[in-house]
Amino acid sequence: MSDEPPKPPAELPDDLGDAITDYSSDQLRRIAHYAEALAEYQEREARLAEKSDSSDIEERSADLPDDVPSKATTTIKEINDNRYYYWQWRDGDQIKSKYKGPVNPDE
Repeated sequence: MSDEPPKPPAELPDDLGDAITDYSSDQLRRIAHYAEALAEYQEREARLAEKSDSSDIEERSADLPDDVPSKATTTIKEINDNRYYYWQWRDGDQIKSKYKGPVNPDE
């Protein structure tokens, strides 16, 4: 290890390199951990966006409401001993649901 402080990468904005120079080693490790997690998140989002852009556009189901995305799936929820179909999809970190109808007991 060198006795000289490391130099920031040329690709790093000067103001960012200057801003973190005086941070404690603990703060720098937290920043590094955050930066690694953020990079992984952005890479995953880019892969998902690329996958959705490259996949064939699916036909919307005839019974799919306009306010429900085509990626939604149907799930069954039991409420007070009654079973119901719900459309369910992910919206960011949340799972959204919309009532579809009762489950036919003959199914």
